[in-house]
Amino acid sequence: MKLLRLRPGKERSLLRRHPWVFESAIAKGGGDAGETVRIEAEDGRFLAWAAYSPHSKIRARAWSFDEGQRIDAAFLAARVAQAVRARLLFDLQSDGVRLIHGEADGLPGLIVDRYGDTLVAQFLSAGVERWKAPLADALLAATGLDKLYERSDASGREREGLKPQTGWLRGSGPTELRIREHDWQLGLDIATGHKTGFYLDQRDSRQRFAELAARRRFRRVLNCFCYTGGFTVAALAGLKAAGSVEGAQLVSIDSSQPALERARAHVTLNGFDDARCEFLDADVNASLRRFVEEGRQFDAIVLDPPKFAPTVAHAERAARAYKDLNRQAFKLLAPGGHLLTFSCSGGIGADLFHKIVASAGIDAGVDGYITERLGAAPDHPMTIEFPEGEYLKGLVVVRK
Repeated sequence: MKLLRLRPGKERSLLRRHPWVFESAIAKGGGDAGETVRIEAEDGRFLAWAAYSPHSKIRARAWSFDEGQRIDAAFLAARVAQAVRARLLFDLQSDGVRLIHGEADGLPGLIVDRYGDTLVAQFLSAGVERWKAPLADALLAATGLDKLYERSDASGREREGLKPQTGWLRGSGPTELRIREHDWQLGLDIATGHKTGFYLDQRDSRQRFAELAARRRFRRVLNCFCYTGGFTVAALAGLKAAGSVEGAQLVSIDSSQPALERARAHVTLNGFDDARCEFLDADVNASLRRFVEEGRQFDAIVLDPPKFAPTVAHAERAARAYKDLNRQAFKLLAPGGHLLTFSCSGGIGADLFHKIVASAGIDAGVDGYITERLGAAPDHPMTIEFPEGEYLKGLVVVRK
């Protein structure tokens, strides 16, 4: 077994059972890509068994902190089964579910989503890449399914020195799928859609938006970076529940025409009149500025932009982008209106995001009540030992 010896004082995070070891913490040692290595403190104390990644700044990701643990196919199968069972703890109103969420489930770099009878996996670290075949077998055994599609084409693989890979790992079938979410239906393509095909992490926030729409009976709704229209459908569902769809107008903006076409299809799939909806293939920033110049106002605005800051190194530039978006949105928000604003950037913490939104409101000359904090659905867990799992942050702001 190959060995990593840490520099003095660098064992503290592993003693807290945090799974990452950065290149700068290592005094000596190494291994092949994905190979299991023994990590020791400067004085030779055992710390963890980890997967080694020679190309990543995160040079090792811990599998186990138990010195007697053997890292093999049986160990990985047990971890997969445990993660699948854990989803039974949560009230998940969908047949689209995040089954494995990387480090939070003790499987660093592995993401697995279930869409009905099909699994979609991302192998994003050298460790899970090395164990891909046993992990695929374990996933099918734990779920009783026979179809597994790989979407290992995220940018994280490049940082691990891995090339993109996509296609069927086990079984085969259509890549165009449909899932139930709460009381509506949504379509996706696991071969071409964002992430593994869809943004399951916003499931509960979409439901919350539906509840707000029902209670507040929004007349004018603006959904920015709408992708395939999940929040648009949620708003319509809420208005329908309140018997208040008549007269409502919804504007959805995205820079992807195929996404907008699917968004329009989602509206009709769920029985709504798409004549109430305007779908704009446009730049969100430019559209917001134009709406401000035109004097338009909205009763509800959703800002769900893409990842601006994948790491802390990108935080300063991302903060400026988030602030500009939110400043324009505040100018468009009618008194009593609701802004749901999100950041999915790991490099932007919850406190920083709160400060950015507050600063944007001040610059816009708008005050508001921050009534709720939103986050990823519970099948995308943040654990005590891995707080970095809290990548998705959201605020609900009601304008005074």
